[in-house]
Amino acid sequence: MPKLDKFDHAILDLLQADARTANVEIAERVGLSQSPCLRRIRLMEESGIIRGYRADLDRRMLGLELTVFVAFKVARHTRENADALHEALLDIPEVVACYMISGESDFLAEVVVENLSAYETLLTEKLLVLPNVTDIRSNFAIRSVKTGGPLKLPVRT
Repeated sequence: MPKLDKFDHAILDLLQADARTANVEIAERVGLSQSPCLRRIRLMEESGIIRGYRADLDRRMLGLELTVFVAFKVARHTRENADALHEALLDIPEVVACYMISGESDFLAEVVVENLSAYETLLTEKLLVLPNVTDIRSNFAIRSVKTGGPLKLPVRT
């Protein structure tokens, strides 16, 4: 991983705020000329620090009214069982985020669907048949307070 300096952090802050910002504007705002600025961005893309660019969509405006946080418990805690569930969750498009966690459950998935009926279908046809799952707990989001926030980058001197 490349060592990031204050210019890299400034570039990342700007791209997190608006990934469509032109290189000319980024360079001007961080105090670099265009070529070194673009070189830094490309290096961060190639190294994987910048994983990609995407549009931030309004779920409700697209008819995706329900967000569910689904906790999964894995049967017989083995690496193979956890890996099998991990792979299965990757293949479900309604799962927009997923974490291996500690505590009562082993995985926590964020699921986004149209409504309760769509979640019931997903639950009965896909989630309940996942490999090596002994327990599923669903928590329904009432309201989104903050999603997709920018990362607070560590202070560099």
